[in-house]
Amino acid sequence: MAEHLLPLYQEFPIIALLGIIAVALAILGKGADLLVEEAVTLSIRMGVSKVIIGATVVSLGTTLPEVTVSVMSAINGNPELALGNAVGSIICDTGMILGIAALIGTVPLERRLLNRQGYVQLGAGALLIIGCLPFSHLSSAFDLGGRLPQAAGFLFLVLLGFYLWISTRWAKGFGSESPVESHEKGSLFVVIIKIIVGLAMVILSSDILIPAVEETARRAHVPDSVIAATLVAFGTSLPELVTAIASVRKGHGELAVGNVIGADVLNVLFVAGASAAVTPAGLVASPNFFKVLFPAMMIILLIFRLSVVFSKDVLPKWAGFALLGSYGAYLVLSF
Repeated sequence: MAEHLLPLYQEFPIIALLGIIAVALAILGKGADLLVEEAVTLSIRMGVSKVIIGATVVSLGTTLPEVTVSVMSAINGNPELALGNAVGSIICDTGMILGIAALIGTVPLERRLLNRQGYVQLGAGALLIIGCLPFSHLSSAFDLGGRLPQAAGFLFLVLLGFYLWISTRWAKGFGSESPVESHEKGSLFVVIIKIIVGLAMVILSSDILIPAVEETARRAHVPDSVIAATLVAFGTSLPELVTAIASVRKGHGELAVGNVIGADVLNVLFVAGASAAVTPAGLVASPNFFKVLFPAMMIILLIFRLSVVFSKDVLPKWAGFALLGSYGAYLVLSF
């Protein structure tokens, strides 16, 4: 659907392309934010706890931009952009968003839940790297790169269903002491209509965004993987950022950390999985993934895991500085 825009974008000056990207990202974030708000409203009416909302419902809603952008990229013949967006979103969610959340407020750590979900988060990142390795010639990963095959995409989608099922079972014992407030007072019909509107905003803005990013990358002679893992990844992570800041300011920091952990897992199982599943040739992982993106992802995930291990009841400020610093170093290395 987006390919018909490429000839049009080729006639635009670079400033116009950047403007299109900025507007598309803004609509993308607003659409996903609307989806999250209405999903939370429905969940609260069902009596679901903050932990379940953060780790499943909210993370599913905020991950929709990554899913839409990556799947459309894969379908339109740009699988490297699809994989780069998934990996970059994990780095952005954990490094930037959790770092900011820890610095601006209190992020409570529910030890039992994080010891389960946290290792799933770390394991998902490792699983993605393993899936991309060229097993027939491992030593060539840094020179020739690798590929996430279509079969791995289908496997990830099966694991996604299992993850959502087991997360719900794990979270049943964690009730919310103070329920998340909902400002939506409309009827169920109105809530559903808003969800449909939000979904349409996400899909249409993604359709506009992809060719604009591709054309900008071509003119700037920047690898698609770098563009995807920085600009697009940040834009599609805006819903997680907005949700995290709002959650912390309202005293619901556990919603923020649950959202990020769930989003990281979904970026592997849902975003990368769905993108690989729709691409017969799989997702290309260029040498840059093994040199920069994958190491950065695992380092930031390990920093977060160690921050939880060596903390008590809240994510400390030093962890926020460490996560943000690592994200900043990653941006420098990317360019």
